[in-house]
Amino acid sequence: MGKINQSIEELVGKTPLLQLNGYIKQKNLKADIIGKLEYFNPNQSVKDRIAFAMIDYAEKNGLLKKGDTIVETTSGNTGIGLAAAAAAKGYSFRVYIQDQVSEERFKVIRAFGGETIKFDDVPAIAYVVEEMDGDFVALVDAVKEKVLKDEENVCFLDQLNNPANPDIHRKTTGVEIWEDTDGDVDIFVACVGTGGTVSGVGEYLKSKNPNVKVVTVQPGENSVPSDSNPTPEEITGVHPFEGVRETFIPQNLNRNIYDEWIAVETQEAYEAARTVAKTDGILIGTSSGAALCAAAKLAQREENKGKKIVVIFPDTGLRYLSTNLFE
Repeated sequence: MGKINQSIEELVGKTPLLQLNGYIKQKNLKADIIGKLEYFNPNQSVKDRIAFAMIDYAEKNGLLKKGDTIVETTSGNTGIGLAAAAAAKGYSFRVYIQDQVSEERFKVIRAFGGETIKFDDVPAIAYVVEEMDGDFVALVDAVKEKVLKDEENVCFLDQLNNPANPDIHRKTTGVEIWEDTDGDVDIFVACVGTGGTVSGVGEYLKSKNPNVKVVTVQPGENSVPSDSNPTPEEITGVHPFEGVRETFIPQNLNRNIYDEWIAVETQEAYEAARTVAKTDGILIGTSSGAALCAAAKLAQREENKGKKIVVIFPDTGLRYLSTNLFE
């Protein structure tokens, strides 16, 4: 029907690249920084991509049927993407979500008809939170093995281990970056999160040009979520993956794909997000700010002079207005 889309699934992807000329100039950087604005997805985050991809994968493999309830654990954006996708495709949705995420996330998920259950409201999950210092991988295992074990008509999508997660980034995000830059990309930067974005995009870009450098981000030592009651600022998609126990590392993370990792403190991420809002007129979230900060550190290096650095901005700053990000 001409240019009339029939589902929000048709609106996912093909997000724009923006060269941050104001930020580059203010910081006097030696390399170009180009942001991939994933908040142009219909529900304002990169997680829209995996939401539909994981549902499609489950349907095609007989794991999800009409009448089932889709279930996931999340710190926010995946829950929003899945709540919208479930609504569009006629499924019920339930999410087990960290207690301290910004209030906007709870409200948006509920607006789509999703059910939100805080970790502390489920004894089996609360126990793991306390015993494992909030280890997200352990929390996922608790949901699968203790909460949902005997429940029927549910489909747990498990974004940490679901192969559709990195696969959709190989098929779409990486392809878009390569085509929109005409293959002129030297460095790719992304936060780890569930491991899907950096792995899928990194694998695709390196398949096109093995010399593309992949860099990922983790919290600085003063910003690592270190207990079972992290602040909203610590729940950003910027999680430790180097120097931590194996159980904390998402299975979807290809640890051979990144060439370097950079530590970013929370206040550095804040500063980057606040600055680019004023220099280039874009409002990005905390994890985007962390990725931008890492890209700026790379762009200050003499060996990167004249290079093009593409950075994933996972979501919009509008999801963080109830936090201290822009105060």
